[in-house]
Amino acid sequence: MDFWWLAYPILGVFVGLFAGLLGVGGGAIMVPVLTTLFAYQGFSSEVVVHLALGSSMAGIVLTSFASARTHYQHHAVRTDALVPMASGVLFGTFVASFIASLIPSRTLAIFFACFIAYVSLQMFLNLKPKPTRQLPGWLGLGFAGFVIGAVSALVAIGGGTLTVPFLTWCNVPVAHAIGTSAALGIPISITGTIGYVVNGWHDPNLPPFSLGYVYLPAVIGVSATSILTAPIGARWAHRLPVPVLKRILAGVLLLLLAKMLWTLYGGGA
Repeated sequence: MDFWWLAYPILGVFVGLFAGLLGVGGGAIMVPVLTTLFAYQGFSSEVVVHLALGSSMAGIVLTSFASARTHYQHHAVRTDALVPMASGVLFGTFVASFIASLIPSRTLAIFFACFIAYVSLQMFLNLKPKPTRQLPGWLGLGFAGFVIGAVSALVAIGGGTLTVPFLTWCNVPVAHAIGTSAALGIPISITGTIGYVVNGWHDPNLPPFSLGYVYLPAVIGVSATSILTAPIGARWAHRLPVPVLKRILAGVLLLLLAKMLWTLYGGGA
């Protein structure tokens, strides 16, 4: 059991760094790793993915606060986009977390894998939409927030993989897009956590120390270190060659996905 308690804070170190650096929240890293760890711990295969998604959402909360605070100090948060998008995020995230609770664990894993594989390819090729538009009005930003919140809840990400491309497409500078994405991760993670707690409350397959689909030891361990490393990653975002780091993260994500799918479908735990 000591091993598992050690694995969570180690995971949190990398989650915080990449969350601050790329504005991605950290769920893209946490879900495949937690799914694998939970399977090795002998948790029911019916809930390992749901637990990984819910725990990732909860683990993103403090990370998002720490990352957003640092970006805000660098004046990189666009509040004119953040406020209307957050209103859509709140509704989309909660609705999608309810939908996720109804999807079988392995089906949910396939959806997550396909989405993150697409994101990884985008990061590896450093694909960027041409910034030929301006920010839409309140309704347009609210709808964008709804879509981002819904997808984020289904795959337990902070929204950066969708928010950053959307904002850069709207002619927002990359540094501001990353900062605004980090701030948007706060309502996404809080609402998503509530949704996963509520919808998993009566599941009989949950292990001890679970609060709905949130496994508290994992959340505490990840948050304890990610809150410390997220500000470091946020500062790096203004100094380091982000495209190179994106390619590294993309390769790591693909390896983690392969291991997660092998654990669920191939070699077992």
